[in-house]
Amino acid sequence: MSRRTHRARVNDSEEQSFAPLNSHKLKAGGASASIAANRHLTAYFVHHFQAFFYSLGRIWQNPFSSLMTISVIGIALALPSGLHVVLKNIQGISAGWENAAQISLFLKAGIAEDQAKKLQTSLEAMPEISSVKYLSPDDALEEFRKLSGFGDALNALDENPLPTLLIVRPSSKFSAPAQVGSLLARLRNHDEIDLAQLDMEWIKRLYALMEIGKRGVLVLAALLALAVLLIVGNTIRLAIQNKRDEIEVQKLIGATDAFIRRPFLYSGIWHGLLGAIIAWLLVVISLWLLNGPVQRLSLLYDSNFELGSLGLSASFTLLTTGLLLGLLGAWAAVGKHLREIEPG
Repeated sequence: MSRRTHRARVNDSEEQSFAPLNSHKLKAGGASASIAANRHLTAYFVHHFQAFFYSLGRIWQNPFSSLMTISVIGIALALPSGLHVVLKNIQGISAGWENAAQISLFLKAGIAEDQAKKLQTSLEAMPEISSVKYLSPDDALEEFRKLSGFGDALNALDENPLPTLLIVRPSSKFSAPAQVGSLLARLRNHDEIDLAQLDMEWIKRLYALMEIGKRGVLVLAALLALAVLLIVGNTIRLAIQNKRDEIEVQKLIGATDAFIRRPFLYSGIWHGLLGAIIAWLLVVISLWLLNGPVQRLSLLYDSNFELGSLGLSASFTLLTTGLLLGLLGAWAAVGKHLREIEPG
């Protein structure tokens, strides 16, 4: 056996003998790294937990000034929320008005009743039309007699001057002014129809007012959201200035900006969330106070209308918006003023 072959066998046997020991060292090193990572993650969440309740404690230690700030935020958030509920209730009332749009079709003289009924059937099959009411000349005259109060004068007529009438009610899905106008133009093309009338001006005004209301709520919400950002930002700025010496010491001993920033961010979240809760309470109480008079007014008009509330979705949106505005306002303030503080 050559010397080179003998040395190779010796090396192989040495590697096999030390393999369990090396494997044990690798497993021990991996376990240590895993333990260190778990400890780091635990410390991270513990500090978040501490900062979360520490910021709430700071608000509790200054109840009067904190309540003033949170109340201003609540009023700022309550205004667009309340207007949104009012607009939603108005839309609920006007839904019946939109569906009340109707087209009066006056048929030509000499159209027989069976022809008018065939036309009624063909119109009812159209998807744009919800219903078609047939009024014979005699029915139309009787209805006019009841509504006008000129019964004695109508009795003096030798013949009925009124034509056959079809009252078309558009479907709710096709009640927009442009869609109703298109339907009116199509109905005028029928040979049996002498005159088609529709008063669309009130529909156009209704939609225009609704659109103005929606835009107004959005503009007001944007302006008041900016006001909330400024309020939270100024509150956090004052808190940073009050803790300037403490922040300098923390930076001297090696604290990171994220560590220093965390309590201030949670403070902004608390301000925004508590302000949103106050806004929700203000809106709910206002609707509760108004619901009684509104119900009494609706009864005078033979209606059972009731004011609608914020609802689950709108309430969640309000609370989430307040929380996010508080966080953004605090983030902007901390990011700007924390960079200005450096240990001397």
